[in-house]
Order: sequence, then structure tokens, then C-alpha cells
Amino acid sequence: MPATPLPAGDAPPSDATLLQRHVAGDPDAFAVLVTRHQDRLWAVALRTMRNPEDAADALQDAYLSAFRRADSFRGEAAVTTWLHRVVVNACLDRLRAQRSRSAEPLPEGLDRDPDLGVTPDDPVETEEERADVAAALGRLNPDQRAALVLVDMQGYSVQEAATILGCAPGTVKSRCARGRARLAPLLADRQPAPGREP
Repeated sequence: MPATPLPAGDAPPSDATLLQRHVAGDPDAFAVLVTRHQDRLWAVALRTMRNPEDAADALQDAYLSAFRRADSFRGEAAVTTWLHRVVVNACLDRLRAQRSRSAEPLPEGLDRDPDLGVTPDDPVETEEERADVAAALGRLNPDQRAALVLVDMQGYSVQEAATILGCAPGTVKSRCARGRARLAPLLADRQPAPGREP
């Protein structure tokens, strides 16, 4: 069933409408839905996987899974929450299969990601900090890393992260607390740049 073009001036279809159109056979609806959210989904995958190649593979797995299982969406959460959960699950599956891998630095230019805030003045410090954080995150178990990425790096509430991860809010709080406790000594020697707040 081909997509019905919208008259000029009409609001774009909601995420739920796009997912319904996809399930009904609209060949373009899923692509529109994914394009709408791809930047945040990529950021979650990249921060969870710490490596652009692994993140791209996990994201591809997630898109295929969401495409095939769209009819299982029950509407109990927002479509975007469901998509994030599919992405996080794909990342966790890959991380559990690769537990023995060593930490790899985050990709170049990540400090210009709008979700990360203002670019620091010193690019050398930025690269060192990125490498330190990536290495420290690599020492966490996948569940703690995913919780910290969602809550501390992506800004989701504990409740939203719990919905995405498919666990209780208390579990997210516990994973974040344990992850932060493990990160603190690993990053303790990081000194703020002169004139910057710690």
C-alpha cells in the first residue's frame, strides 16, 4: 500500500501512525520513522558500544529486529521508547558476546555532537578525556554501561531508562550507582583544565 501524501500544511504523521502504516504494508513508513530518530539512536548505540563499527552493526541488528517485529509493538510505551529499547538490547547482545574485548577510543569529532554540550577549548585534553572515559566505561559490565549511557549521557530519567532496558527503576538506580562507584576511582586522576570547573 503506497504512502498517502500529506497535503501542504498538514502536520507530519505521528510515530505510532508511521509504525501502523509499516505494519499495514506501507514501504516508506519505516524509513521515515527511523530517519526521524536516527541521530539519538546512533548516539545511544555509539556510547554503549564505544566503537563506530560495532555501533553500526548493533544499530543494523536493531533496525532489522524492529522492522520484522513491528507488529509486536503493543503501544504501552512511546514508539521512540520502544525503538531505544530495541537498540539497547541489540547493543547488549553484542557486548555480552564480546566481553573480552579491550576498550577502544571514541571516534573523532564526537565532542561536536550537540548532545554532548559545548566543545572544550583544548582539543588534546578533549581527546585524552574521551579516551579515559571510554576506557573506564569499557571496564563496566554491559548492563551498568547501558544504564549510565542512558541516564548520565543521554539524559533519560530513571523511569524512562527502566522502560527502555525492560527492568525496574530500582534496578536502573542500582546499576548506575554501581557503575559510578566503579568509574570514580578509574577517573579520579582526571584534573580539570585551568579555569574550568571540576
